Amino acid sequence: MAKLEIYKSFLEGNIKCPPSKSYTHRAIAIASLAEGKSTISNPLISRDTIATISGCKMLGIEIEKSNENVNCIQIIGKNQFETPKDIINAENSGTTIRILTSMAALVKNGYTILTGDESLKTRPMKPLISALNQLGVQAFSSNEKNTPPLIVKGGGIKGGLVSIEGGISSQFISSLLISCIYGLTDIEIRVTGKQVSIPYITSTIETMKNFGVSIKHDKEYLNYNITNTRYRPTDFNIPGDFSSASLIIAAGVLCGGKISIEGINFHYPQGDMEIIDIVRKMGGDITINKEKEEVIVNGSHSLDGIECNLVNCPDLLPAVSIISLKSRKPVRIFGISHARFKETDRISIITKELRKLGVNIIENEDELILNPVRCLKNAELDSHNDHRLFMAFTIASLLTNRSIVRGAESIDVSYPSFIQEIKRLGANVNLTK
Repeated sequence: MAKLEIYKSFLEGNIKCPPSKSYTHRAIAIASLAEGKSTISNPLISRDTIATISGCKMLGIEIEKSNENVNCIQIIGKNQFETPKDIINAENSGTTIRILTSMAALVKNGYTILTGDESLKTRPMKPLISALNQLGVQAFSSNEKNTPPLIVKGGGIKGGLVSIEGGISSQFISSLLISCIYGLTDIEIRVTGKQVSIPYITSTIETMKNFGVSIKHDKEYLNYNITNTRYRPTDFNIPGDFSSASLIIAAGVLCGGKISIEGINFHYPQGDMEIIDIVRKMGGDITINKEKEEVIVNGSHSLDGIECNLVNCPDLLPAVSIISLKSRKPVRIFGISHARFKETDRISIITKELRKLGVNIIENEDELILNPVRCLKNAELDSHNDHRLFMAFTIASLLTNRSIVRGAESIDVSYPSFIQEIKRLGANVNLTK
């Protein structure tokens, strides 16, 4: 396992925000369902999104790099898929396996098998399996835990009323919305319990709208009405990724001078945009320029404590946890129980690893309380191959004299150039085996 040796560093300079992983997944899937040629500009090409591209290709979709523009991919979509000739491997991508599970119901006939790596095989799928069953789709897990591998019989989505649990992941709703427009009859989705990560659903709906489909829903995003319609092929430009930008913002707060993050599109909804308000409430120096699509952050000597509800933006947990290292008062992060169902149990791993740095942190089922720390210890941290935790632990370690973070391979999931980019900003880090 590759590890990063990290020394105390001061960061400053300009950086371009990587494209959004969430929007790239959605645009590829929806373009694959739109009969005709679509062009996706500025896509994120990473391990996760390559898994989505590969999965769509196995369903018979043509996806190629554009001859005219190296930063574009062209997709020839259709609304009825071929039976895959092999198992679809979603690798480490929960978004991939969840979106493609519903798409697999649109295979003309035959069965689709979907699996992933060891981490993905622990991710819950029961709510989506149950919802598809209610819609007349034969979908099931190969095991009693209702985790991957999954088997889906083709033949279409019949339609009707479906009830689905909303407290585990918004990806189940996004999956249904993307494919259920091809239901044989109208479909009504009713969400039971609370719905987490609503901004990810709004990003799905926004992407669908760009491909010509509007979804009717209530204000609470608990009821959806879907009628049979068709996507139209289009050109779609992927915005910058606030999930990745949040970690660069954290680096700026903790270790900066002035860092300018460019390529931020404020038009498209992204829940992780909340990082700007969180930093401001903590007293951090952060400004935005929507016209220039830019965020500027300056380093802070100390910050205020905060109570922070991340129910709609759980991917901010790593960034907010490390920003808390500069707080002179306790920071309470809550509404995060669904972060236990990410690539790892992020709550327990953040607790375990930040304690190695000397952080007094209290873990409960749905919250973390981080108390002020005077001086961080040198430590060897394990990201458990979670890309966001690796990046967060790396940034936190820039405050220590010398630390090590294991799991550098994971960054190709969402931000392949992360190490090169922070080195360009001044980080003193060395990649070793």
